[in-house]
Amino acid sequence: MSEEQRLSLPRENDTLVGHVAAETAMHDAISSGRIPHAWMITGPAGIGKATLAYRFARYVLSGGAEDEGPGLFGDALPPASASLNVSRDDPVFAQIAAGSHPDMLVVERGYDEKRKKMRGEIVVDDVRKIGSFLRLTPSLGGWRVVILDCADEMNRNAANAVLKLLEEPPRQALILLVSHTPGRLLPTIRSRCRTVRLGPLSDSQIAELLAVHQPELSPEVAGTLVALSEGSIGRALGLAAEGGISALEDIFGALGSYPQLQDLTLLELADRWTRPVKAEESDPFVTGMNLLDWWLGRVARDAAAGEAPVDRVKGMGAAAARLTKTLGPAGIAERRSRIASLLGKGIGLSLDKRQLLMDVFYSLAPDHAAS
Repeated sequence: MSEEQRLSLPRENDTLVGHVAAETAMHDAISSGRIPHAWMITGPAGIGKATLAYRFARYVLSGGAEDEGPGLFGDALPPASASLNVSRDDPVFAQIAAGSHPDMLVVERGYDEKRKKMRGEIVVDDVRKIGSFLRLTPSLGGWRVVILDCADEMNRNAANAVLKLLEEPPRQALILLVSHTPGRLLPTIRSRCRTVRLGPLSDSQIAELLAVHQPELSPEVAGTLVALSEGSIGRALGLAAEGGISALEDIFGALGSYPQLQDLTLLELADRWTRPVKAEESDPFVTGMNLLDWWLGRVARDAAAGEAPVDRVKGMGAAAARLTKTLGPAGIAERRSRIASLLGKGIGLSLDKRQLLMDVFYSLAPDHAAS
């Protein structure tokens, strides 16, 4: 992806759409002068949770938490806007966007030097630095803010280390936890945070954000992305950036004669999905397998609920109908689990991706055999 096409990171984003109630609740807490030291921002992935966390952090670090209260002569100030917006011209905005604000710490999955890749979880070493950071005197005399994104990725040792910090928080410190699935976190962590729940965005809000972030999209493509987004702008933008619509069309093409599977069709798909890619490009194999997993999960849920398949992408509805008729909801769920295990083992052992792709699709056949 070129620099011109690069998607804005949450720390760079000044646009928050669809979460007025959550923003108002956070602003009201600041206005009251009784700001909880820990917040958990929850909801589905890609709906703006991290964007709201950074928005809150900018507001606090730019002095928003000190601006409330009586006027100079004791008279009440007029009601402030419930917005947490900080202008892009504010130095705090620039510092946070660059990751250089001295009173802010962001904790994410760290880099594994031995394996030369990002870790699959947040480990205790990643969160250990929070304690020393919060014990420091704020460089600019105000607050210190920590964003932990995503808290669900903490292993048990890391979670216990965070819990200890939440039990004895220092003054003028805020810890913001971003969580897609808070049920995975320790109940004691959840109980020590004020929870702000964000819901999926509406179709019109997804369309509005697509117009801002990807204005070059045709109305047809944008409409398809809205239909596939499931209320997540992150998902819609990810599909656009990674060629998701094309990958889904490939999947449904490969299943065009299901329950029969054609060797030649799968071999052609393997050629497209396992081609060499540049470092800055998305991997078609990874994109395709992730979308296959998502689609199988969706088909299983829709079938269990008795919902008719919908053709959001060419061939999608027909493929879902054939799969449901052949395997049923439980069968689809079982095959999805089997494929996840197959991919996990295959990738872990660095097996040939072409053969792995063939095995994945053959596992969907009723008799596990090609025609």
